[in-house]
Amino acid sequence: MKAVTPIILSLLLGLIVVLNPAWSQEEMTVVDNSVFDRPQRPPATFDHDAHNEKAEIYDCAVCHHVYEDGELVPDESSEDQRCSDCHGLTASGDQPALIKAFHANCKGCHQEQERGPIMCGECHIN
Repeated sequence: MKAVTPIILSLLLGLIVVLNPAWSQEEMTVVDNSVFDRPQRPPATFDHDAHNEKAEIYDCAVCHHVYEDGELVPDESSEDQRCSDCHGLTASGDQPALIKAFHANCKGCHQEQERGPIMCGECHIN
């Protein structure tokens, strides 16, 4: 029985590590801006679950999009990746720089839906 305990604990730890990316978004309270060397503003305040519930967003791909050859791939989601995994600090071809991608995705949706914050200080709160 004692030999089984380390195996079970190892399996549980492995399960936690595998599921952690899903939990991290649910617990998210600010947008990760750690990739920026010298951010001009504090990270944008963002409660992932509260936002999606209020905005009635149930499809992850609405925000976590996937593009191939410049075309949006329908029903594909990138929620297991960070935005900076695809978007660099500078634009590359048709791919916008990270800061522009953040603003186009978030602020652009708020403008399109005519709801949600669009001014800098409404998201980037000290």
